[in-house]
Amino acid sequence: MVPDYNPLIIEPKWQKKWDEDKLYKVTEDPSKPEWYALTMFPYTSGDLHIGHWYAMAPSDVHARFKRMQGFNVLHPMGFDAFGLPAENAAIKHGIHPHSWTMKNVENMRRQLKSIGAIYDWDREVITCQPEYYKWTQWFFLKLYEAGLAYRAKAPVNWCPKCNVVLANEQVVDGGCWRCETPVIRRALNQWFFRITRYADELMQHDGLDWPERIKTMQKNWVGRSEGAEICFDVDCDKETEGTIKVFTTRPDTVYGITYVVLAPEHPLVEKITTPDQADQVAAYVEATRKRTEIERLSTEKEKDGVFTGAYVLNHVNGERVPVWIGDYVLLSYGTGMVMGVPAHDYRDFAFAKKYGLPIKTVIAPPDWRGEELTEAYVDEGVMVNSASFNGMSSSEG
Repeated sequence: MVPDYNPLIIEPKWQKKWDEDKLYKVTEDPSKPEWYALTMFPYTSGDLHIGHWYAMAPSDVHARFKRMQGFNVLHPMGFDAFGLPAENAAIKHGIHPHSWTMKNVENMRRQLKSIGAIYDWDREVITCQPEYYKWTQWFFLKLYEAGLAYRAKAPVNWCPKCNVVLANEQVVDGGCWRCETPVIRRALNQWFFRITRYADELMQHDGLDWPERIKTMQKNWVGRSEGAEICFDVDCDKETEGTIKVFTTRPDTVYGITYVVLAPEHPLVEKITTPDQADQVAAYVEATRKRTEIERLSTEKEKDGVFTGAYVLNHVNGERVPVWIGDYVLLSYGTGMVMGVPAHDYRDFAFAKKYGLPIKTVIAPPDWRGEELTEAYVDEGVMVNSASFNGMSSSEG
């Protein structure tokens, strides 16, 4: 008769044996094809939970499957041990962040070993240790040497009490998630990677056996756009000179521009705002400081803005175009300024209707007879009110 299975006795016995024999230790073996199975390292926040097993159990099954197929499988494990949460937890519990982190690593290692996964524990890494992060520093230096890493000023979420930059997820109802102090937007020097150099390569999906959903996600993540940059001369009562660039994917609609919108944090805002609009602009800029980028870009939020009192010149037709500021425009995206073509963009149309701005049709819908549009027309058509381009197809103009 088969004795009852008692996991409290049998599992610790064999896990101890596997550990002593280093059953899952991986060494180089040229006779076998190699397979690298990496699962995202857990963050050292305390205890593992059921969500970790959803990730780790299936990945372990797959690693075992590849091993049974004859692959020399490297299935490492480590701990993501950097970040503000570790510091916050240490402050809360009154202990040093290193002590808190390593205590959690020890506990999580024990929990992970209890599932009997085929991890090679001799290859364990802990990201806050110099033995690991010296290689991330090495990678960064290589990127810097190749001209792929650079510094530039960009707006961030700043908590004036904690004196720390916050991620968008750490801003709750406009306040710091830890101390509830109102968060402000502040320009600080930061490091960036020139990932746009690889946009074309990353968009080449031919031959990739990926689901269409994943290809779409990749396309949206890369965010590659083709278009043109258009320059506008500043034209206002103040002694301000210079040009502002706008990137657009619809240069065929440039004759229909009836306003432009600057990001509230754009350095030109203060220079061009007229005295009679100064109070309104300052109040709007201050309110924007308390909003995260996620809140500002929400498609559920109605566009709003404030007129600066200034104008720019549209060189294609010589018209003076009013300059507004709006929180849906980000300084960190594109040029920090967008052009408003309400006749041919749904959200521009709503903005123009809200603030009584002109709506000028420059691409005629089918059977159009010059009547005022009741909604934006965003498809291709025949160009009108566009000087020498009149009568041309918008796809050619």
